[in-house]
Amino acid sequence: MSQLQVIIPDRLIGQRIDSALAQMLPDYSRSKITSWVRSGDALLNGNTFKPKEKILGGEIVSVTIKQEKTNDWQAEDIAIDVVYEDDDILVVNKPVGLVTHPGAGNWSGTLANALLHYDSSLANLDRAGIVHRLDKNTSGLMVVARSELAQKNLVEQLQTHSVSREYSAVVYGHMISGGTVDEPIGRDPKDRIRQAVVEEGKHAITHYRVIDRFANHTHVKCILETGRTHQIRVHMSYIDHPLIADSMYGGKIRFPKKADDALKNALKGFNRQALHAKKLSLTHPITGESMSWKAPLPQDLQELLQVLSEFDPV
Repeated sequence: MSQLQVIIPDRLIGQRIDSALAQMLPDYSRSKITSWVRSGDALLNGNTFKPKEKILGGEIVSVTIKQEKTNDWQAEDIAIDVVYEDDDILVVNKPVGLVTHPGAGNWSGTLANALLHYDSSLANLDRAGIVHRLDKNTSGLMVVARSELAQKNLVEQLQTHSVSREYSAVVYGHMISGGTVDEPIGRDPKDRIRQAVVEEGKHAITHYRVIDRFANHTHVKCILETGRTHQIRVHMSYIDHPLIADSMYGGKIRFPKKADDALKNALKGFNRQALHAKKLSLTHPITGESMSWKAPLPQDLQELLQVLSEFDPV
């Protein structure tokens, strides 16, 4: 537990107190500051107050910061592939089959549980420092914050789309060239579990570029300009190039007319959406350094591409 005392300067007169405190305490998110106000851990001239109250000038705000666990997730000894780490961030290469954090149907055995075992101090951060997620059956790179300031900064970078995320995907159909899908994404009105391109959805942009072409399939690079749930899967399906083995957005397996047994077996045997978060680039939340990491394609994707090159040549 620690104490902070802030004297509000006259230049902030007329602003909401929660807004003024966010400016005076840049190491903490506005939502965190609001939670202190509402819980009574922040006092204005010794009294409780409401976040929307206006600054008159010269107020003294005292804040009690309690170091408490923000979740009751349990640490579990699960191996994780740490690509990079320093005092402020971790970059991990998430394998296929690992859920990002506990939730309905997956209360243990997740990346968050593994992170808490790797670094017990992450228990003091919201969501164990996790700032973005990958689907259970998508592999690849994720960044995790190790401090509240780093977490706040990374969330802001994600919100302003300054984090660059590049994916490798293998899709159905022979693409002639790359392009951009600029279509809003929201919940599918016919199936609340799925996402879909819907008029009232959130702004979403995916750029895609051809890496390699096969007769009936294409290996593409997808670059997210926004980060909506299932964005690549939804957008590629929308342009009729769904990801191989994406049962939610791709439907049944599409066998080419003259596919031989080797190709059919490879397509039937690939049991997760063919998507890998290959490259992650961001500005270090503390040092300001531009940083970038790459993760090689996992074995299953390499083997799938090898079969396509041999048995589905252009």
